[in-house]
Amino acid sequence: MSHQIDALDRQIIRALQENGRKSNVDIAREVDVTEATIRKRLDRLLSQEVIHITAAPNLARVGMDTGALIALQVDLTYIGQIAEQLADLPHVRSVCYTTGEYDLFLEVALSSDQDLLHFLTGDIACIPGIRKTSTFHIMKRIKEEHQWTLPAPSPPSILIVDDDPDFVEATSIVLEAAGFEVTAAASGDQALATLDRHRPALVIMDIMMKGILDGLHASWQIRADPELRNLPVLMVSSIANSHYAEMFPTDENIPADNFLSKPVPPEKLVKEINRLLKWGG
Repeated sequence: MSHQIDALDRQIIRALQENGRKSNVDIAREVDVTEATIRKRLDRLLSQEVIHITAAPNLARVGMDTGALIALQVDLTYIGQIAEQLADLPHVRSVCYTTGEYDLFLEVALSSDQDLLHFLTGDIACIPGIRKTSTFHIMKRIKEEHQWTLPAPSPPSILIVDDDPDFVEATSIVLEAAGFEVTAAASGDQALATLDRHRPALVIMDIMMKGILDGLHASWQIRADPELRNLPVLMVSSIANSHYAEMFPTDENIPADNFLSKPVPPEKLVKEINRLLKWGG
């Protein structure tokens, strides 16, 4: 099960990847939040098993600089048992199920080539169900697992639903400059069709398009769909300043997370989107 992490979580993880002994106070100073915030976030990341804080030994310094990748073809009937037996061997660093010619891959760390030979002819050879092995001796390590850092997330995608091409173009420029990806639809029907194919992080919904309340009706359908009901909808419309204002329901009844009346200053629009997404870039 995956857990949603935000920009602050990523900063905390990156800080700990750089130095696992870094204190909460030091991390708080780096990311400009309180120590209590870091402590609560770190407790959550640990309790949800998003991260594990462990020591990563330098294999060469501890005399385990003979490494190998071993690919195995096995009897698939017993692959689970074989994988567990391999994982229990003390020199095995990792065991992975794989597709292709081989069914399992494991990485081992040993003290010498002689130990590797003993591992292959003794430990591996005595496990029933292994049909074939191929061994790849690791000559030099360029990057270790603990040197990998969490990649930046893909930018959130925003769906702009508006039949005014000038508004769509101007808003797209603003949002792309703020780090968002943008798609567009010109009516409620087009928006719903787009949502069948692509799931954005948020929808900016105009009201008056093909019909006076076209966007309102589309938003009701979004809220009625179990797979879409939690999708943030930000209504941005000039209906409040039009002759049709009385046709628009009260704030308590609109199927949206917020309503902004056009024209909206760019900085206000970006700030509201970030608030709804709880995303700080």
